[in-house]
Amino acid sequence: MLSPANLRSYLHLHFLVMIWGFTAIVGLMVTISPVALVFYRTLFAAAGLGLIIFFKQKPFKTDSTDLFRMLAVGFVLSAHWMLFFASARVSTASVCLAGMATTSLWTSLIEPLVSKKPIRPLEVGLGILAFAGLYVVFRFEFDHALGLALALASALLAAVFTVANSKLVQRISAYTITFYEMIGATVFSFVFLGISEWQGWTGGEPFIPAGKDWIWILFLALVCTVYASTMATQLMKQFSAYLINLTINLEPVYGIALAFFFFGEKERMTQEFYLGTLLILLAVLLYPLLMNTAFGKHDRKVIEMKK
Repeated sequence: MLSPANLRSYLHLHFLVMIWGFTAIVGLMVTISPVALVFYRTLFAAAGLGLIIFFKQKPFKTDSTDLFRMLAVGFVLSAHWMLFFASARVSTASVCLAGMATTSLWTSLIEPLVSKKPIRPLEVGLGILAFAGLYVVFRFEFDHALGLALALASALLAAVFTVANSKLVQRISAYTITFYEMIGATVFSFVFLGISEWQGWTGGEPFIPAGKDWIWILFLALVCTVYASTMATQLMKQFSAYLINLTINLEPVYGIALAFFFFGEKERMTQEFYLGTLLILLAVLLYPLLMNTAFGKHDRKVIEMKK
């Protein structure tokens, strides 16, 4: 059972996931290209974090090896967001968010490889259940195949990002980590924005924000990134990368509800789509329950014996 402190942290994590569920909607409200959106988002986020670190007197200094790692993780994060917003743009926010639910499956495979620990059958099983939900979505929403493929690639990068962060946060301040990751993401998105404009990959979409674009960009930068990403990184000290990403599977549920509220019939999907999303939700809810059963305890005991 979760302690009161851990329960508060777990509810806080769900609130952060709800905020992230709103990001796909914001991506559809702005007029600039996904690459430009990521550039401005990370640029303002880096500036905001820099101010927070300065006034809170958090450490800017870090060794060169960790600096390189954080910048590299920032590159991964930038690519993840580009694919995420592109997925929503070519399909719908709902399809994009459903594809992101495979993050837990990718994490259940990546985290043991990085940590050099045995793969947990329970985590893989629940990841497969989430993937089965995605299969149901894909089968009946085939006209959104491109958007779903982009979301799957984005989910894979999200898993890599979370696993990498779970290692860094053990010895570095969450503010410092996020700050340098935003710098890395800004550099990568700026370079990629220049290449995209040069090659004409943006499809004629503008790269300079106008009007309400600035409001949504600041919301993404300050609320969805500075606040949500920093707090999520901090919570990695309490929860495993797998539990973090499994909870993030609720992002489609929160996001789909919000998308329907904002866009109405445009976001209405087939019954099979919602069935697939229900399977994903089931995987999320089963994890904390099964880990406290005899099966989950046996799973942990086997891993401890193999260490």
